[in-house]
Amino acid sequence: MIRDRNIVCVASSWFESPTSKHHVMRMLSESNNVLWVNFHASRRPTLTRRDAGMVFRRLRQAWSGVRRVSPTMEVLSPLLIPLPESRVARKVNARVLARQIKGALRRLPKQPTQLWLFTPDVPELIALLPTERVVYYCVDDFAAFKGYNTRLIEELESQTIDASDVVIATSKVLYEACAARHPNTHFVPHGVDFDHFAKATRMSRDDVPADVRRLRRPVLGYFGLLGDYVDMELIGRAARRKPEWSFVFIGEVRRDVSMLRGMDNVHLLGRRTYESLPAYCRGFDVGLIPFRMNRLTRAVNPIKLPEYLAAGLPVVSAPMHAVERFAPQVRTARTTDEFVEACASALQSGGEEAHRTRQDLVRSESWRARVETLSQIVCKGVEQPGAARPLTFG
Repeated sequence: MIRDRNIVCVASSWFESPTSKHHVMRMLSESNNVLWVNFHASRRPTLTRRDAGMVFRRLRQAWSGVRRVSPTMEVLSPLLIPLPESRVARKVNARVLARQIKGALRRLPKQPTQLWLFTPDVPELIALLPTERVVYYCVDDFAAFKGYNTRLIEELESQTIDASDVVIATSKVLYEACAARHPNTHFVPHGVDFDHFAKATRMSRDDVPADVRRLRRPVLGYFGLLGDYVDMELIGRAARRKPEWSFVFIGEVRRDVSMLRGMDNVHLLGRRTYESLPAYCRGFDVGLIPFRMNRLTRAVNPIKLPEYLAAGLPVVSAPMHAVERFAPQVRTARTTDEFVEACASALQSGGEEAHRTRQDLVRSESWRARVETLSQIVCKGVEQPGAARPLTFG
C-alpha cells in the first residue's frame, strides 16, 4: 500500500454519491494525507434550474473553504471559471488550482506528493505542481458525456495522458484507447465494498425500507444516477407489458422521465444514503443496468454491477463488454423483448445457493485488493520525487 504521501486528487464532487474515486481515496487516506479537489469546470453551465442549483452549491462550497472530512482527508472547492472552450479561462483555472493546492499542502507534513487526476481536462495543472507521480485514472469516455465539447475533451485528455507517469483504465475499452497513447497503462477494474453489500443476504424482509417493502413483488431495482444514458423508454415499454412487476429507481434524476407519467408500477424514489443501499437490495428481486448502448456506455464498467452481485442479486444489463464475464448470473438484453425475457429468467434464479454463487463471483474483488494493486503499479520505478515537469500548453 502507498504510505506517507500527500495525495492530491482532482475529481468531481466529494459530496456526491460514492464512486470508485471515493473508495480509492478513502482507503489511501488510511496511510496518507489526501487533498480532494472538487473540479467543476468541464462544461459551460446551461440556463436550467438544475445548473442554477449546481452553481449555487459550488459557490457555497467555495465560500466555506477547505473542509476536513476525516483526520487525514481535506476537501478543497476552488471557485473556477466554467468556460472550458476558453484557453485563457483554462490557464487561469490551472493557476488558481495550483495556488490553492500549494497553500493546502503547506499545512500538511513535508513528504512526497502525488497527483491523481480523475478528470481528463486539466493538463495545464500538471506542469504547475512538483510531484513524484502523476496518475491519470480513467473511468469514463468523458468526451461522450452530454454537454461536453467532444473535440476539446479528446484533445485535453490526450495531453493529460501524455503528461502522466501512470494511466489506470477501469474497462477494457478505455484500456485499449489509453494504451495506444501511453506505454505505462494498466487495466484495473472497479472493486466492491463486499462486506457492506453482502449484508443484504443476512437481512429479513422487515429490514427493507417501507417505500419498497409496501410494493407489489417482484421488484426490479436500480440505484445510481439517472442520466440520459439510462434507457427509461425501455423501462416504460417493459412496465406496460408487465404491470404486475414493480420497477424501482433510486438516485438523482438528471434526464426527462415524462414518458413514465401515470405508470403506477414505476417508482422514482430519489437519492438514498449509501448506508441504506443493502437494505434496498434486500427488497429487490433483480438488479437492473438498463443503459442505452452508445459510445459512452460501451466504455463503462458499472460500479453497481459488483455491488448487485455482492448483495446476491441476479442482474439484467445492457450488453456491455464489462458484464460478459459474469454470465449467466448477469443476463444481457438490448431490445424490449430480450429485456422482459431476461428479467423473467432472472426471477426464476432465486435461492440461497444462487445468492452464494453470485457473491462468489466478486468476493475476492474488494476495494482493498484493488488499492493494493494500484499501489504496486503507481510506486513502481518512482524516481526523483519532487521534480517538476517542464511541460507547456499553448
